[in-house]
Amino acid sequence: MIVTEDVGVAQREAWGAKLLPPVEEVRPGLWSIPVPMPHNPLRYVLSYALALDTGLALIDLGMDTEESWQALVDGVAQTGHHITDVRYAAITHLHPDHFGLAPRLRETTGAAIAMHTAEATALGHFTPADVAADIEAWRVDLTDLGAPDDVVEAPRFDLVRFKAGESADVVLSGGDRLDLPGWNIEAVWTPGHTPGHLAFVDRDNDLLFSGDHMLPRISPNISSGPGELESPLHRYLLSLHATTALPDCEVLPAHEYRFRGVTDRARQLMAHHDERLDEIRAAVGADPESTAWELTTRITWSRPIDAMNPRLLRLAVRETQAH
Repeated sequence: MIVTEDVGVAQREAWGAKLLPPVEEVRPGLWSIPVPMPHNPLRYVLSYALALDTGLALIDLGMDTEESWQALVDGVAQTGHHITDVRYAAITHLHPDHFGLAPRLRETTGAAIAMHTAEATALGHFTPADVAADIEAWRVDLTDLGAPDDVVEAPRFDLVRFKAGESADVVLSGGDRLDLPGWNIEAVWTPGHTPGHLAFVDRDNDLLFSGDHMLPRISPNISSGPGELESPLHRYLLSLHATTALPDCEVLPAHEYRFRGVTDRARQLMAHHDERLDEIRAAVGADPESTAWELTTRITWSRPIDAMNPRLLRLAVRETQAH
């Protein structure tokens, strides 16, 4: 059943109950579709479907698993469309839970895949030699940060890559408008979580598709390291500051549930990182010779550090280093 609401009550209740939320018609011709993320504490990514005269457009897609694909297909069906009606997919960033199904979608439907130029450039590194060099650079960097062997060697979620010679169909920059007849949606470059992260603002419908740039409860991971921005936290804080100039509209994030208050949430996130910087500055002051890993074990996290698996610990030490 499709639920229609002005605020994300059903999504919040489902999040609290650890359930998958329903497909919802957020505005006429605009639906949120939850796509499961197996074995991930975020549980699902929210894909957004926009009706076109010629079919359907999507913002973000889900991980490259059979369960995720079937959920996307079923969710699209609940909008009254078939998956082959999808003509266009805008990707907020290249992380596997957002981009993973893009190759399968394009192969199935012929949909045009759009993303920021920085993400499209990263997508071009698809050769085995590129991948091997990337993995080795990550290993060296994590070792230099003092991470233990199980964190350095933990399997990582590699980017899903197009076949050799293929790339994005549409390359976007901040300020570009998506080529979606009937919609007035502008790309907003919000680097920090990734170099080419995009949000999308729809001023006509009072909406911001925020991707991972702005979530209702948590801060996105801001990581240092190979392939990331030189100063990712600095860039993220600048992106948050720029976000406060956007209309103070309803936020449609990629995870958890939608909410209102762009400016308030941006300021909350900036304040969170100020507090984080103070805590890490104090930890460095107490022991200036500490490695990033040692600092990671001494500061507070949303869950006990002993309860984190090696993949989460890898994100933690990279975020500590970014600060």
